[in-house]
Amino acid sequence: MKWLVAALFAALLLLQYRLWLSNDGVAEVLRLRAAVVARQTDNARVTERNRQLAAEVRDLKQGYSALEERARSDLGMIAGNESFYQVVPPRALAPAAAPMAPAPALPNTERTAAAR
Repeated sequence: MKWLVAALFAALLLLQYRLWLSNDGVAEVLRLRAAVVARQTDNARVTERNRQLAAEVRDLKQGYSALEERARSDLGMIAGNESFYQVVPPRALAPAAAPMAPAPALPNTERTAAAR
């Protein structure tokens, strides 16, 4: 009877070791749960992006307002009955520049040729 109890106790210890300390035990389950949560978050983000892109495609196929908006923002186009005004911001005044040094004189080619 002592051997049976000892064998059962050894089996219990072996199973506890596999459960808590081995690579395919509780630690692996926790890691997989965290990975599932991360994938669900990514899937939700991508699903929302796909929904927005599908709505944009539907708008582009159905009406001209989305197409006009896209042409204006991406291509800079204007309609035939509109006027285009470009507002240019004023340049900032540059600080007083130091006076420029005179340009160096070019060497006299005749003198340099004669000096050789």
